[in-house]
Amino acid sequence: MKKPIFMPLILAFIVLIVLVIIPNKWIESLIPKNRISEAATQLNPFMFQGKYVQGIMLEDPKYLPIYGSSELARLDRFHPSNYFQVANDGFTPFLVGRGGSESLIHFLNFSEHLGELKGKKIVFVLSPQWFNPNGADESHFVPNYSSLQGYDFAFNNTLNPEVKKKAIKRLLTYSSVKDDPMLSTLYKSEISNNPWTKEEATLVRPFALAYRSLLEKKDLYYTFAGGTKRGRDISPTLRHKTWHQLELEAEQYGAVRATNNHFYIVNSQYNNIKSFLPSLKNKNIHGSYGKSKEYGDFQLVLDVLKQAGAKPLFISVPVNGHYYDYTGFPKKGRTDYYHRIKKQIEAEGFQVADFSGHEYDPYFMKDTIHIGWKGWVYTDRAIKQFYNGNDKKLVRLN
Repeated sequence: MKKPIFMPLILAFIVLIVLVIIPNKWIESLIPKNRISEAATQLNPFMFQGKYVQGIMLEDPKYLPIYGSSELARLDRFHPSNYFQVANDGFTPFLVGRGGSESLIHFLNFSEHLGELKGKKIVFVLSPQWFNPNGADESHFVPNYSSLQGYDFAFNNTLNPEVKKKAIKRLLTYSSVKDDPMLSTLYKSEISNNPWTKEEATLVRPFALAYRSLLEKKDLYYTFAGGTKRGRDISPTLRHKTWHQLELEAEQYGAVRATNNHFYIVNSQYNNIKSFLPSLKNKNIHGSYGKSKEYGDFQLVLDVLKQAGAKPLFISVPVNGHYYDYTGFPKKGRTDYYHRIKKQIEAEGFQVADFSGHEYDPYFMKDTIHIGWKGWVYTDRAIKQFYNGNDKKLVRLN
């Protein structure tokens, strides 16, 4: 006898309804107790785009959140997550970010956890490449954007209204926001004086709240499922070594991994670019990171952290000077960025570990743009000083 063709659809619908009506507390009770510690180095995008894991992490004093982008995934032995596990300095780094996680993405994330950031020490790694003239483009913003954080932002009534309006105007330039009819209606009502726009938002609000509830439940299910463990290089030999000894070891470590080029780029990365390297010669003679929309986006990050009462340490990462000189990227276009970003951070009373003086330092960078072995040693030192309370004035490391 032929099975009813609609039976699988009916069963799927019933399962969906069950999953939706299960109380959140029940799902939370099923989440393994070690899920937060597992997530600390998994760099799981579902965690970045959710709020459950980060909310618990921020309330636990043993975690030191480190926010950034693609450099966080380079888990060599000098990386903060690996070094501090060996050094056992009383805290566990918790990594938040991946490639394309630029200022606006972090701003939405921080806005999500405004109350939990009060008094919390955090580390924020800056990449000069974010500060191209147009700032974050669609290809970087869209994959990292969180609908849950976007909807929570719409209903956030604690954030400074002026900061919120500036952010909304910027967010509405991206397709994942402006093409969402409910969310864009809510956002537009915040920045418009049009009575009809306000009325539309009133009509949409109950449906938006219901959708946000579904997104929260989805976050819990993803948390229950967990992420994938990443490979790490944890070296117990680093324990009890002085910073000078660590610096020398990092140089030696890099020296045997960057042998086939004069840029001090790790061999595997150089092999990926050497075939088209001649085409990059003097390609960026008009380049500059001194002027960018990203500065406005970054100011939103500073504003929300200041309102939250967070205690951030910013890591100002240099570029690979040898490579940037080869591509013709002007020195001024780099130094303008270093000076401007440092001034912008310090104007808000925050601390910055400025490593801009290490552009030409061998093995400070791992490739053309990412901090590497020796760079991580300097970062580890700055983090340790900051965490131990020396956050009023960091030892000059540049």
